[in-house]
Amino acid sequence: MASTPAQAPTYDLNDGTTIPAIGLGTYPLRDEDGTAAIVSAIEVGYRLIDTAVNYENETEVGEAIRRSGVPRDEILVASKIPGRHHAYDDAVASVRESLGRLGVERTDLHLIHWPNPSQGKYVEAWRALVQLQRDGLVRSIGVSNFTEEHLTRIIDDTGVVPAVNQVELHPRFPQDHMREVHERLGIRTEAWSPMGKRRAPLDEDAVTAAATAYDVSPGQVILRWHVQLGTLPIPKSGDSGRQAENLDVFGFELTDAEMSAISGLAEDDGRLFGGDPDTHEEM
Repeated sequence: MASTPAQAPTYDLNDGTTIPAIGLGTYPLRDEDGTAAIVSAIEVGYRLIDTAVNYENETEVGEAIRRSGVPRDEILVASKIPGRHHAYDDAVASVRESLGRLGVERTDLHLIHWPNPSQGKYVEAWRALVQLQRDGLVRSIGVSNFTEEHLTRIIDDTGVVPAVNQVELHPRFPQDHMREVHERLGIRTEAWSPMGKRRAPLDEDAVTAAATAYDVSPGQVILRWHVQLGTLPIPKSGDSGRQAENLDVFGFELTDAEMSAISGLAEDDGRLFGGDPDTHEEM
């Protein structure tokens, strides 16, 4: 990994581009307060901003990027095609509409928000993203909440491997199998809900002991765990202090024993993949 002006390392993606090792999740940052919060995140150093059609804040993200004063080419903006837009023409229109709301000529990363298996048209959406990338409207393309079966189907159909798969991933749900699949295929694992939300293990001994040892917060320990796994967390915060804290996880290193202890917090609940719990019904 190499250093960026955002003071965060970057990962190389399989399409020859790079992406910051930590991004900002923006749900549910909306309206003027949401715009101000995203501006704050950019000011403290975030250079990957994650949004989606279903978050209903692409306009705020675009305004924050412009208001920040940071050159557009230094900020990576990611958005997502919702499940209801998977038919080929709908997917193309969805991306173009996102560009309009964001006020940009292209997105830097565009994902299929989830496979929407009951509809079964995610292959069409992937074909659309492949073409949009060739047309220059999208820099990198990927998916979210895809299983190994879903990945295999779109790769076999198009020959194009997603740059990333964004999945629910945190110490209680470390996605060992999917991380192995991604490693084999050359896909970068992105993590939504990287803390675990209501299940966040902030008070667990494995986390608090490491926080004490390195004089950092429990949240920083969890994000450092992600970094050392090689996953790309997308923590969500509208508070400037917390935003800065979440980004400041590159000055210490967990031991193998500490990593194992945190990974040992995993709970076997039988899930194959998640969906953003905030917007699952609309994805």
